[in-house]
Amino acid sequence: MNIPVWLKPGIYGAVVGAIVVGVVGFSWGGWVTGGGANKMATEMAHDDVIAALVPVCLDNSRTDIDRVEKLAAIKSASTYKRRDAVMETGWATVPGSEKPNRDLAQACVSVLELDAS
Repeated sequence: MNIPVWLKPGIYGAVVGAIVVGVVGFSWGGWVTGGGANKMATEMAHDDVIAALVPVCLDNSRTDIDRVEKLAAIKSASTYKRRDAVMETGWATVPGSEKPNRDLAQACVSVLELDAS
């Protein structure tokens, strides 16, 4: 079978065009793979769960009998150790779990307004 001479450049053009469209789509077009979309969805869900649990941390801090002493200990800690200080107070421990949540403790530190006078 003889392939017409004009067909070869057309096939090359289609292949190169498909490659260019793929590169442009994934680079600038906002296209993502299924794995990338799953990763983004997991991160968003995690952030939303932490945001929903911040009131639990604040309620734990409000109802704590030793609130004043614990807040003073948190305030006296350096800024990068405050998350650990909140974890030690137990305020970042969600009911039903045994260990405090690091991300919840970090979110709680930002909401407690420790630097406000």
